[in-house]
Formats: sequence, structure tokens, C-alpha cells
Amino acid sequence: MPVSTMGRKSADNFDGKKAYQAQEEEGVPFFDDGREIELLHFVYGHPSIEEIRNSPQRVLEAIDEYGRTKKYLMNVGNDKGKIVADLIAERKPQVMVELGGYVGYSCILFGDAVRQAGGRRYFSLERNPEFAAVIMSLVDLAGLSDTVKVVVGSSADSIKRLHASGILTQVDLMFLDHYKPAYTTDLKLCEHLKLVTPGAVLAADNVIKPGNPPYLEYVRSSVSSKQKQYESGETNGVETTGFGDRWKDQYKTREGEEKLSTEIKGNPNLVYESELVNSYEPTGVPDGIEITRCIGEVEVEMNGKRNDLRQS
Repeated sequence: MPVSTMGRKSADNFDGKKAYQAQEEEGVPFFDDGREIELLHFVYGHPSIEEIRNSPQRVLEAIDEYGRTKKYLMNVGNDKGKIVADLIAERKPQVMVELGGYVGYSCILFGDAVRQAGGRRYFSLERNPEFAAVIMSLVDLAGLSDTVKVVVGSSADSIKRLHASGILTQVDLMFLDHYKPAYTTDLKLCEHLKLVTPGAVLAADNVIKPGNPPYLEYVRSSVSSKQKQYESGETNGVETTGFGDRWKDQYKTREGEEKLSTEIKGNPNLVYESELVNSYEPTGVPDGIEITRCIGEVEVEMNGKRNDLRQS
């Protein structure tokens, strides 16, 4: 049976009336320059603040208003957000994890969708404590504190810590929207810890802009191809080739040189089906979400012979 599908779905045309301010050009900061705190003041000082309270939709509308009228925000946006929200309604995850929370747009949109689908917990993992504080403030304003848990720290360290404590034992759906070279390493970590198993679904943002060749290669690879890489001792996707300096060094100024772990090699026996769903950045620039479903696991005997596929 095929181990992956790379069909490409289409999105509707973008509505230019709702476009965010353009992302700043190369060499000009487009985040972490004070706009995140400015957003908080904008939302809490909004003339409709009382109507915004305890309404996830109204909080999202206020964030969008800032992005349209003030400064660009690197949010998932409404168009790509709907793709994942629809996936949540279909999958009905009990536990969902996002890697990279920024100011909480995806957290509020997807956390609300998880709650409506009957889910228990939405974990938002954010490395920047200031951004995490913004997320927590807006999550509280939206009335989602009972569902959403914000975790501060690097994605890999947070995953390990949550798993070791027994708080996180499974991931039904994961949204990847953090440091682009870490998509592959963090997925392999989750495979190693058996957090991602048959039945899990992954939604990866920004696979067109700026793109993520190593991640797409991994989730679209056959089991035999992954096993060969595993057995040859290839590094855990830590090479940053395929990423421009703007994305490779995105957090270098504040966080220093990024060091991704080479310890975890993942589980090459997991079988994925993956497809690209075309959509748009909130600015109107084309982008897409890669939706990857773990449909089974090829079990291997002690002598290395392959058994039948264990399906979800």
C-alpha cells in the first residue's frame, strides 16, 4: 500500500479587504520589536472590550483588526486557521499541542475548536516568556483558561518535561508553527516518546512561505526510505539547508545560536499519508498547511524482517 499521498487541495481566493499589513522587508524586524505588547494595549483598550470578554471570536477579530490597521503579525490567520479548525471538528482530539504560540491567535482559534469538539486540553508551547504572557492574557480574556495550558520554554525541553511528568501521554493533533528547522527534530522526538502514534494527525504551517523542505521530505517518505536513513545514522534533521538566513537565524539575536538535538532519531516505522492544502498568509501571500495522518506502523521482528502493518 502507498505510504504517503501528496495530493494538493486548493483554497478559495483570498479576500483582500481583510489583508494584514505587509510583512516588513528583509533586514527590518517583523516581530519582537514591541508590537506584541502594543497589541495587548490595543485589545484591552478597544471600545468594544466588554463585548470582547469571554468571546474567542471577538478576541480574534480584535487581533485581526490590529494586524490590518497597525502592524503585521505573524499569525496563522483566518484562511489557514479554518483548515486546521475544520480538521479539529473532524478529528475531535482530546489532546492537541501547538509548537509556537506567538501572541495566541492559533491558541484561541484552535483551543476554542477543541473545546467545542469535546476535547480535554490544548497545550501551547512558546519559548519566549513575553509572548507566553501575551498568550495567557488573551486566552484569559477569551474565556479559554479552562482548556488552554501555556507552557514556557523551548519546544523540545517542554515536550520532554510534560512527558516525563505524565501530563502529556498522547498527542491526537499537533500544530507546528515554530522555528522551522525544529519541525523535523520535534516530530522525531514525539515519535521516540510514543506521543505520535497511529491515529495522530499533524498540521504544519508555512510549508510554502518560507517553506520547509526537510520536514516535507520526512513526512512524505516511505518507511523503507526512513529506515535506510535511520540505519545509516543520519542526523536528526538538524541541517538548516533549505532555509534562508531570515528564518534560520530568526531567534538568534535574543536566544543565541540554535542548537537542535541529534540524540533522537524518531520511529521510521510509522506510516504517514500527507497532503498539502493551499491557502494564504493573512497578508494574502500564498502559503499552505501540510496535513499529515499517521495511519499505521510497520512492526519489525528481532531479525529485522517486517511484519504486517498495524493500522490506526
